[in-house]
Amino acid sequence: MSQNLQTVAYIAASALFILSITGLAQHETARRGNIYGIIGMVIACLATILSPQVNNYLTLGVSVVPGVIIGILAASLVAMTQMPQMVGLLNSFGGLAALLVGYAEYLKLSPNAVGAEITIQKIEIYLGVLIGIVTFTGSVIAFAKLQELISSKPVILPARNWLNIAALLGSVGLIFPFLGVFDLNLTGLQILGLMTVIMGLFGIHLVLAIGGADMPVVISFLNSYSGWAGAATGFMLSNDLLIITGALVGSSGAILSYVMCKAMNRSFFNVILGGFGEGAGLTSPGSAQVQGDVTSTTPAETAELLQNASSVVIVPGYGMAVSQAQHGISEMTQILRDRGVNVRFGIHPVAGRMPGHMNVLLAEANVPYDLVLEMDEINHDFPQTDVVMVIGANDTVNPAAEEDPTSALAGMPVLQVWKANSVVVMKRSLGSGYAGVGNPLFFKENTQMLFGDAKQNVEAIVSHLREARHRGSSRSPVEVTA
Repeated sequence: MSQNLQTVAYIAASALFILSITGLAQHETARRGNIYGIIGMVIACLATILSPQVNNYLTLGVSVVPGVIIGILAASLVAMTQMPQMVGLLNSFGGLAALLVGYAEYLKLSPNAVGAEITIQKIEIYLGVLIGIVTFTGSVIAFAKLQELISSKPVILPARNWLNIAALLGSVGLIFPFLGVFDLNLTGLQILGLMTVIMGLFGIHLVLAIGGADMPVVISFLNSYSGWAGAATGFMLSNDLLIITGALVGSSGAILSYVMCKAMNRSFFNVILGGFGEGAGLTSPGSAQVQGDVTSTTPAETAELLQNASSVVIVPGYGMAVSQAQHGISEMTQILRDRGVNVRFGIHPVAGRMPGHMNVLLAEANVPYDLVLEMDEINHDFPQTDVVMVIGANDTVNPAAEEDPTSALAGMPVLQVWKANSVVVMKRSLGSGYAGVGNPLFFKENTQMLFGDAKQNVEAIVSHLREARHRGSSRSPVEVTA
C-alpha cells in the first residue's frame, strides 16, 4: 500500500471513530456507533498491516492472532453485569502497550545521539511511559475492586496526599537527568525504570484510596488516561492515526469524567483527595446512622400495589447488576404496560460502576429506549408518580443530599423518589451505600422495604402479576404516555 493510500485510509478511519463516539451518545444510535467503530478499526489495522514499514508478517501474525482470539472469547463470554471490570481491564492493556512501546523506542535510540530531535523523542518516551504505567496499575486496581478481588472500601494511608505530591514531583524532576540536564550517576534506562516504579506505586495508591461510590468517575478517567497513553504512543511511533484516536478517547473520556463529577456535585480533585467511602469524605459523626421505624412489604403486596397504579417509575442501581434482575424487570415492565400502566425508568448518571452501566443492562434485557430517562428528565415527575420501585440503589436516591447539610452527600443531585405517593425499596438490608451514609428514605412514611435478593423478589412479583392476568384481573385501561 502506498503512503498516500494509507493516509486516505487513516483519514477514513478517523472520521468513522468520530461518528462512532457521536453515535454512542444516544441510545437509539449506540449500535450504529459501535458498527462505525468496528469498521474504522478494521480499516486502520489493514492500512497499518499493508504499509511499507511492515515486512515481517510472521512476527506480526504470532503477536496479533492470539490477541484477536482472546478478545473475541472475552467479549463473547463476559456477562453484561461484568462489563465495568472488563472496561477497567481493557484500559490497563492500553496503558501497558504505551509502557512497552516507550521502553522499546528508548532502546532503539543511539546512546551517542544528541540534538533537539533526540531531546523531543526522549520527552515523548518519558511522558508515554509515565502515562502508561499510571493507567496500567490504576486500571488493574480498579479491575480488582470491581471484581471484588480486593475490598471496594478506600485504603487511606497516613499523609497520603503528601505521598502523592512527592511521587509526582519526584517523577517530574527525574526527567531532567533523563534528558542529561544534570547527572545522577544513573543510566537513562535506570532513570526510566525508577520513574516507572514510582508512578506505578502512585497509580496503585491513587485508586486504592478511592471508594466504590466513585468508581464511575475513576473508570471514566482511566479510560481518558488510556486514550492519552495511545496518543503518546502515536507520537513515539510517528503514527498520525494513533495520535488522533488517542486524543479522541482521551478528550471524550475527560469530558465524560467532568459530567460524572458534576452529577455528584464534586470536582475530580474531591474524588482523588476525599473519595466517598469508609474513612473518607465529610461525613459528620451522626450522619452515617439514621433512626426510625421501617415498614416491610412482600412481593404479593408489591404486585398488588403495582397493579393498582397508573404510573410507575423504576430506579435501578448497582444491586440490580449484582443480582442480575434486569430480565425479570423487563418482563414486569411489559406486563404492567399491557395493563395500561405508564412505566418508565429513572437513571442517575453515576448509577452502577461505570458511566451508562444501568443503560447497558436494561438494553440487554430489551427494555425500550424511550422508557429510560435521565435524572434531569424524570425528577420533576415524581410528585405525580403513584409508585417508585428502587432496585438496589442507595446513595443516588438518598434525601440526605438535600436535607442534611452535614452529610457527605450534601449538594449531590439525586433522584427525588421520596416525592412519589409510594416507594418500594428492594435491598438486602438497611445498610448504607458506598458513601457510608445512612439513608432516611428507608424510614419515610410512604416507603416500604422489600428485603432480600432483588432477582428473587422481582421474579416473585412477576409470578403474582402473571397469576392476576390469568385470573382475568383487570381495571380500566389508562392511556400510556411515552
